[in-house]
Amino acid sequence: MVIEIDGSMGEGGGQILRVAVALSAILGKPIEMRNIRAKRSKPGLMPQHETAVKALAQMSDATVEGLKTGSMSLRFAPKDLKGGRFLFDTGTAGSISLVLQSLIPVMALSEDKSYVEIRGGTNNPFAPAVDYLEGVLLPTISEMGVKASIQLVKRGFYPMGGGIAKSEVEPTTQLKPITLTNYKEIKEIRGLAYSSKLPCHIVERMAESARKTLEDKGYKEATIKLECLQPNDKKCAANPGTGIILFADILPQGIMGSDSLGKVGKPAEQVGREAASLLIKQLATASPVDRFLGDQLIIYMTLASGRSTIRVSELTLHATTCIAVSEIVAGASFKVAGSQGEPATITCEGIGLTNKLLH
Repeated sequence: MVIEIDGSMGEGGGQILRVAVALSAILGKPIEMRNIRAKRSKPGLMPQHETAVKALAQMSDATVEGLKTGSMSLRFAPKDLKGGRFLFDTGTAGSISLVLQSLIPVMALSEDKSYVEIRGGTNNPFAPAVDYLEGVLLPTISEMGVKASIQLVKRGFYPMGGGIAKSEVEPTTQLKPITLTNYKEIKEIRGLAYSSKLPCHIVERMAESARKTLEDKGYKEATIKLECLQPNDKKCAANPGTGIILFADILPQGIMGSDSLGKVGKPAEQVGREAASLLIKQLATASPVDRFLGDQLIIYMTLASGRSTIRVSELTLHATTCIAVSEIVAGASFKVAGSQGEPATITCEGIGLTNKLLH
């Protein structure tokens, strides 16, 4: 039986596709999607979505119809999950992180250890940075039994891309549920101000602005590292770019993140202030899960054995859309206490998937 999905539901973007196809690959359920990215200014598949689906198809030995840039419909029929070594290239500055978001849960429930290298953009507007996946997502899902690592080999910014990230994921038998609702205090605020092919005073000014913004609101001094890459550095991007990412370690458990990207004409001080202000706004909700992590955890909560509960700083349309897709494809049961745009508690009765491929 083929599961039909309307890609215009909820936020109507690429995340519906990524979550649906990832769940399809993991569960072995064929899906057919129409109206892909119907609510975007350029509807249909973009190169990064095409890359993600190609990657998932290769990992699950799937047959795919409608896989081309601009396509508004897609049919995905998976067979068996397999680990191995994979190389995928978006061919653009398309987000590496968004591709990895689809692949990590699939690799975690495959037969063998997986190694993947992805090329594209590492730090993109409207997508989590690779640094965020490494610093927030992976430590959180490790509590659920996901053994994964990410190495940022080379930065890639819009428009040239060319960034490289590598990830290793070991298969697990079953995902454990997670409870992230308790917020007592902040252990530490830390971060990284980074740049490629730009003067080093830019990262210094971003970091200082972020520190000052945090201190003005009563937070103790943040430890912010500086990364000023020049053409002779292997990690340096193909074209100039800059940004800052901040992390807050929460007691008893949890990591919250925020970031901001620079662009031509945008003062470094504004970039640092934006990242710090977003972090302050989220910390003020006394929730241990930030607005970005909330939607990324839905697929893991869906697959886990038992009840997961998280308290998010802001319930986003991305999160509620992920919930809807997970209910349709996997049959998980969710309850949400809270309104969109406000702090909320998300509870899921996971389906308790067992990885039968592991002997």
